[in-house]
Amino acid sequence: MGTDWRQDTGVADGFDAYDDLPERVLGYPEVFRGLRLDDPDVRTVLDYGCGPGKVALRAAGGFDVDVVAVDISERMLRIAKDSRPHPRVDYHHVESGKLGFLPDGAVDAAMSCYVFINIGDLDAIRAIAAEVHRVLRPGGRYAVLDTNPDTTGVEFATFRSGDPGASYTTGQRRRVLLNQPGGGVLELSDHHWPRSTYGDVLIGAGFAAVEYATPLLDPREHGALVGGTLLGVERPAEAVAAPFLIATGVK
Repeated sequence: MGTDWRQDTGVADGFDAYDDLPERVLGYPEVFRGLRLDDPDVRTVLDYGCGPGKVALRAAGGFDVDVVAVDISERMLRIAKDSRPHPRVDYHHVESGKLGFLPDGAVDAAMSCYVFINIGDLDAIRAIAAEVHRVLRPGGRYAVLDTNPDTTGVEFATFRSGDPGASYTTGQRRRVLLNQPGGGVLELSDHHWPRSTYGDVLIGAGFAAVEYATPLLDPREHGALVGGTLLGVERPAEAVAAPFLIATGVK
C-alpha cells in the first residue's frame, strides 16, 4: 500500500519536519527559473500539491507574485497555514483534483513538486496536467519537480528514493527514506516514472516546448549556500548525481 497523504497525520508531520536542503539549493531555484518568476508578466502562480507550504512561501517571499496553493491533504494545509502564512499565499483544499474555483486562464505560471511520483495512476496524473493547462493563460509555463528517475537508489544528503542497485519499471512502487531532524527516518512509498513519462503527460495535456533540467551542485555557484551544511562536504553525491528532474512545458 502506498503513502496515505490524505489521512496519515504522521506522514504530514514527518514530511514537514524533513530538511529539504537539496531542494532549496538545487530544486526550487530551477523551478523558479523555469517559470520565469522574475518576469514582470508573471504575477499569479499556482502551486498544485503545495504540501506544508515550503515552496509556496519561497515563491511569494522571493518574487513579486501571488501564489494559489492547493493540496488534497487537510493536515498539510493546516501545517502550511499555521507555520507558513504569507499575505500573498492563498491556500485551498481540493477533493477531486479539480480547480473549480479558478476560471480558464486564471494563472500565469504553475508548479507541482513531488506530486507525480506520489500518484500511481497515470490517468490521474494526466488529469492533473490537463487541469493545470486549463487554468494557465496562453504562454504560461508549468514546471514539475520530482526525484530524478535516473539516480534512483543514490544516497543523497537528506533522502534516498529507491533501493541501491534496484531496477524499477514504469509506475512501480519505490521505498523512500527521508532523514528526520535529530535522527530517525521517515519511510514513504512513491512511484517510478521515467523521464519520457513527463514529456508524454505534458504534451498530451497540450503543453509544448517541454524542457528538462537536472541540476548538479557546483561549488563555484552554490558554495556560499552550502557551507556548514550536509552539502558542504567534499564531493557530495549531489555534485556527481543529479537528485531532481524538472520538466517544464509551455501552454
